[in-house]
Amino acid sequence: MNFKRPKTLIVVPTYNEKGNIESIYRKIFLATSSCDLLVVDDNSPDGTGEIAEKIAKKDRRVKVTHRKGKQGLGTAYIHGMKKALEWGYQNIIAMDADLSHDPENIPKMLELIKSNDLIIGSRYVKDGGMVNWNARRFLISQLANFYCRLFLGLKQADCSGGYKCYRGDLLRKIDLDNIFSTGYSFQVEILYRAIRAGAKVIEIPIVFVNRHEGESKLNFNELYQFGWTVLKLRLLTWIGKV
Repeated sequence: MNFKRPKTLIVVPTYNEKGNIESIYRKIFLATSSCDLLVVDDNSPDGTGEIAEKIAKKDRRVKVTHRKGKQGLGTAYIHGMKKALEWGYQNIIAMDADLSHDPENIPKMLELIKSNDLIIGSRYVKDGGMVNWNARRFLISQLANFYCRLFLGLKQADCSGGYKCYRGDLLRKIDLDNIFSTGYSFQVEILYRAIRAGAKVIEIPIVFVNRHEGESKLNFNELYQFGWTVLKLRLLTWIGKV
């Protein structure tokens, strides 16, 4: 029997996610049977990559790539997206490994991507929200989104969220080699470049649940890089480089 590759690849970066990787795998394939999964592991010292390999040996829908070390969330997504394009997938879903993004939203994304270029899982549209966030985390997120809208003119309610579905053609148009941000700020950069490329973007409500296992990778350096990324994108736009 010939194996027909699905049109969509789900890209999940991991670093020290041994407590979540099996759960996210199960939940993804309970939600959909029409995707493949790529785990991009940054040489997790807790053995996440080895667990992912064991899953892949049992399930041909799962693929694993190993990078030499922790190189940043943005570069992990770019690595996975390039692999997806190289392997011929038409759509790419990006989501976190820590169960903060509910895989039950995947079928809706797959339906909407048929007539759009980018689907954003949004915390800040009607029926969206956050669970287990403190006031500080919420304020930082709101300020970050306001900052993006102010300096970059973005109209989306959630500019910094990481749960997205992309058309492969959009990623080719953007040219992933042009992306310079390496961490969380990757999310706003790729959104901005998509808008500049004329992408048709819509937001759907999601409820973001703060991580179940492990520690958050968000720190002061990531916030600094986020601020600098927005300013750099504004400067590049002024000189016609974006």
